[in-house]
Amino acid sequence: MSQKQQPKQAGASARRKPAGAKPAAGGATAASAATPAPAPARTKPRKRSSGPSLLELDGLTVGYTKSPVCAPVTVSVGAGEAVCLVGANGAGKSTVLRAVAGLLEPLGGEVRLRGAVVDERTVDFRRQVACVFDEDAWFAELSVAEHLELVARGHGVRDVVAVVDAELTAQRLSEHADELPTALSSGQRRRLLLAAALVRPRALLLLDEPEQRLDPTGRDTLLERLKAERDAGTAMLLATHDTVLLRGLADRAVVIDDDRCRVVDAEEAARLVTEPGASA
Repeated sequence: MSQKQQPKQAGASARRKPAGAKPAAGGATAASAATPAPAPARTKPRKRSSGPSLLELDGLTVGYTKSPVCAPVTVSVGAGEAVCLVGANGAGKSTVLRAVAGLLEPLGGEVRLRGAVVDERTVDFRRQVACVFDEDAWFAELSVAEHLELVARGHGVRDVVAVVDAELTAQRLSEHADELPTALSSGQRRRLLLAAALVRPRALLLLDEPEQRLDPTGRDTLLERLKAERDAGTAMLLATHDTVLLRGLADRAVVIDDDRCRVVDAEEAARLVTEPGASA
């Protein structure tokens, strides 16, 4: 079928938009009109989680056709912690995330969730882990709201309509609830993917450059949402090039490189992103 907006089937009823919903601001015009306040840099490190690690990467080696794309990665992430992966384009950040998500068989090492080696085929793993990767992943025949409702119902969310309405409002998608995903702008589609991860229960969020395609207002909203997730106890492992996200969210970061993958603090990671030639 055409990639353009497709008409809804006859008899499908329009979704009632929540009271007070405002049109979504999308595209270059909205981005240029918005004047978001800059997110403050973290002034002091947060206290690390004292409990057992929720996620452990132990000498994780990833690659294709038996060829590693980066040095082995060793890091742990506790509940309520955010760890960022940083490095040049093509360094292997997305590949590491895919191995953690169970979508790619590691070449070596282990990934453990609550002490058990990850297996993305198990119900327990899928209940706990929500992912956002670069690919657009949705049900093409469902509207934006129908897609989110299906995800929420599939994960046992109570009061699905209220939860979905709240997430549509948070993502500035309320006015697009009845549209098909293919009718959305690139940034709106990115917010739909984020909404699908946040509308369901999760203990761990895996995010591949979640700031991609978002306008300044969307990036500010993303930072505040992820900070709230972290503070509520969700563990996060994310790849990013965004220094504001790094400084405002990360407890620490892993520099992905060919020779050695090392753990650094958020400020050092932000410096390395800004000055790629710098050494830790």
